[in-house]
Amino acid sequence: MKKLVLFVFAFSSFTFAQDKFTKIDSLLNYLYENNKFMGSLTIREGENVVFNKAYGLTDVEKEIKADRLTRYKIGSISKTFTAVMIMQLIEEKKIGLQTKLARFYPKMANAEKISIYDLLHHRTGIVDFVNQDTTFHKVIDKKHSKEAILNVITAYEPVFEPGSKYEYSNSNYFILGCIIEKLTKKSYAENLQIRIVKKAELGTFENKTEMTDKGAVLNNVFIPTTYYKEEATNTANKESYSYYFNGTNWVKSLENHNSIPFSSGGITSTTADLTKFIYALFNGKLIKQTSLDQMKEIKEGYGKALIQFPFGERRFYGHGGRIENFNSMLGYYPAEKLSFSLITNGDNYIQNDITIGILSIYYKMPFPFPQFMKMDATELAKFTGTYISKDLPIKITISEKNGELFAQATGQSAFPLTFREEKTFVFAAAGIEMVFEDNSFVLNQGGMKFNFTKE
Repeated sequence: MKKLVLFVFAFSSFTFAQDKFTKIDSLLNYLYENNKFMGSLTIREGENVVFNKAYGLTDVEKEIKADRLTRYKIGSISKTFTAVMIMQLIEEKKIGLQTKLARFYPKMANAEKISIYDLLHHRTGIVDFVNQDTTFHKVIDKKHSKEAILNVITAYEPVFEPGSKYEYSNSNYFILGCIIEKLTKKSYAENLQIRIVKKAELGTFENKTEMTDKGAVLNNVFIPTTYYKEEATNTANKESYSYYFNGTNWVKSLENHNSIPFSSGGITSTTADLTKFIYALFNGKLIKQTSLDQMKEIKEGYGKALIQFPFGERRFYGHGGRIENFNSMLGYYPAEKLSFSLITNGDNYIQNDITIGILSIYYKMPFPFPQFMKMDATELAKFTGTYISKDLPIKITISEKNGELFAQATGQSAFPLTFREEKTFVFAAAGIEMVFEDNSFVLNQGGMKFNFTKE
């Protein structure tokens, strides 16, 4: 009789687990069907993958569907890989946290003051060459040598005294990648494969026939699915393009040349690999516990390429990333050894809201699906018009088409606004939120607010 009770309990738990994963799948399908999302999600409990699915297309023109082995650009999650390699070099006593930048690049401003610790924690005062230097925006699709980018970084005037505060800068992790190459006499790509990919087995094993002096031999060959390369995206190699939604169709984003993000944002991976990577990191497969504890040291919201973000009473460690129109998130909850990774290669909805939905369903919390409805044209008409601001030297024109709002700033292309709630609309791809009132709206973006009034 006891055996029967245990069997029924196990069956009930399995059924519930299936129900929650079915609901997560339903949420992501619902978002995809409403042109809000394309991408992949993996959830890992310890060493076991419990959810791993892809949605949408990797190449819209060729109608190539994404699957669980689809590889996406992960953006700034690359910084966590770079930080792990730096911590490995510290363990090997090839460098120290207080080693100064002057050892490698003495001509950079404040090089004698900036430490490896400062670079890891974004506390250098070095200008972000990607986001703060508009000259790179015009040539983002062109190859740049490391020397050319380092010369640009060297020419910057510091924006604050090293160690005095935190300010996110891709330059810091570009420099760290160059330091890895200098110390090891190997490329960043080689170091990534040797130090992380092979150790954590971020790839697949395939049977391949190889010719030897004894004839043809069938070998089980390891094929990496996480790597850094400068070549353009190849969808025939299960790599994905990224897209934005123009209100009617998914439109391919301009591809960046990977020589620019390099070690600050240039890695390609899968969601399954990312969850395997962070599990390996937190369970002693890549660095020592003392090194992990140092990575987890949060200062002004940022550790050594780890951030901490809450979900209820839980505290996840991880990192996010954005490049082209790829948007990525990686999280790990140590107490449960739970990891998840969500990567979108097309988003028309706020990724943070998708993540909240996934975790809410996983933890059996109420989560109503968002409503995507076309509003009545007469209702939308009161929002249309041209708006000006004392805060920004641009005008924004709001128009309506087929029950949806569109916004167009001076000299820019129009973009769709997705209804969120009441008088709030969003454009997820750029992190824009617009909250309308009578003849005005507030534009929220990047933590800043701008007031606009109708002409």
